[in-house]
Amino acid sequence: MTLDDLVLALQRLVDRLVRRLRLGPPPLPGRRRLLIVQIDGLSRAVLQEALAQGRMPFVRSLLRHGFRLAPMSVGLPTSTPAFQLSAMYGVRPDIPGFHYHDKRRRADVYFPRSRDAAWVEATQAAGREGILDGGSAYGCVFTGGAANNVFNFARMWRPGGRGLLRALSGFVVLYWVLAKGSVATVLELGRAAGRSLRGERPPGWKFITLKVAVSVWVRQLFTLGASRDLYAGAPAVYVNYLDYDVMAHAYGPRHRRAFRALRRVDASLRQLWRVVRRVPGHGYDLYVLSDHGLAEMRSFRALNGGRPLERLLFEDFFDRVALRDAGGAAAGSGELVAGLQAYRRERGSGLVQRFVNYIERDFLGRLRSPSPPVDRAPEAVERDGVRVISAGPNAFVYFLHETPPLAVEAIDERHPGLVDDISRARGIGFVLVRAAGGPVCVWRGKRYPLDAIEGGPFADRPDRALVAEDLRQLMAMPSAGDLVIYGHASPDGDVSFVDELGAHAGPGREELETFIVAPERAPLPAPIEHPVQLYPFFLRYRA
Repeated sequence: MTLDDLVLALQRLVDRLVRRLRLGPPPLPGRRRLLIVQIDGLSRAVLQEALAQGRMPFVRSLLRHGFRLAPMSVGLPTSTPAFQLSAMYGVRPDIPGFHYHDKRRRADVYFPRSRDAAWVEATQAAGREGILDGGSAYGCVFTGGAANNVFNFARMWRPGGRGLLRALSGFVVLYWVLAKGSVATVLELGRAAGRSLRGERPPGWKFITLKVAVSVWVRQLFTLGASRDLYAGAPAVYVNYLDYDVMAHAYGPRHRRAFRALRRVDASLRQLWRVVRRVPGHGYDLYVLSDHGLAEMRSFRALNGGRPLERLLFEDFFDRVALRDAGGAAAGSGELVAGLQAYRRERGSGLVQRFVNYIERDFLGRLRSPSPPVDRAPEAVERDGVRVISAGPNAFVYFLHETPPLAVEAIDERHPGLVDDISRARGIGFVLVRAAGGPVCVWRGKRYPLDAIEGGPFADRPDRALVAEDLRQLMAMPSAGDLVIYGHASPDGDVSFVDELGAHAGPGREELETFIVAPERAPLPAPIEHPVQLYPFFLRYRA
């Protein structure tokens, strides 16, 4: 028996005492319960490599003893918010990216902001039953109806709980996480110091910080908290492990540090499975899945002399259009460049840029002032009624003078050739735009209707029909930009507009193609071509 088991045994004794005082009898057996473990960012291809190399021994043992691996395509955008809203509530979401603009609200949606995630869940899932109703969610974007929410974007500053008495038993787990995490942190810092003394190149403060924060503290908290919920008989538990996604963004999806993160997640999976085996009366079914994969990416800024996409679009395209229309110099261009430079000085890379930078501003802003912080999310620039947002290998251009999405005919009438010219710029893969006859993919200056796509960047792909349908669904979202720009299939390879070595959101095969590991008897839908198909299957556990 491990020390974790002893701590959880003590917690169960406290649980029994609390139950006798107030909470009633233990959960009754006789129905199946749901445990979903999400390995964030893991593609099916990388999973299969990890299994073949022995990096995930527990998952491999599951597949040999009563479980099967089913392929899944996750739709566009290949991102956690879109996946979880679909799977948790059964809706086709209006979520075109991790960061986008809603012209109807005249505001951005940026998912590390808790108020944005909560607003999306409240509006797009209104009136629908979540698959986690009354259960627990760890590390998710949305709650899925869970009563207990830990480190979820939608409840970041208002975590859900089960009341003071039952929280008493949780303190046992919390204090053990604090003790265990503190020891693990000291050991990790000691290893780094030892490598430095031996003359080895240290991994850098960023790697050490990410590893300690995500792989030590967050993973241990999620694992022990979920274990407590399983012992207590929570009706549904959803755990999203972030370790691999963080490392894959920062170092690439096949970097040794990313694979090491998978091994740590595999160990936590084993611990949860041991708990499930110890409470057979609760009847838990385990599902292991991924919300998207990541692809190797090149940096857009490296290809363009250090200029980010937002700056290039204004300097090479939109400012010139304004100059031509006005017949003179566009006012305020110096202020625009200065503002962009200020944005760039705040930037980090990978998940640090996309999450930690914002959390620091948001959290410190709340400590200093009760009013909401100023909206200065990175990679968003607005000038003369045009707003540009970079969100990874995808970017959105919004023409703000009209609230409804703008069709290419209207853009061509005012600015002939603008869309085609943007699609030829270095580092640009293709541009999506709406048209009277249906959405169009503009690739290297040539237009391909998505309703009958026979050429373009997807001509050689065996799944081109599914990709075209995913792109059509993306352009049907009201919040998708008037121009949706992707760095995929550029002459320079796949490109990300945010500085990261691994990226997702686009139609790359390793981004789209994930998996679900399920009990062999589970009647999963087949083929799974969108996560919305998982909703009725998981909802059956609520019956």
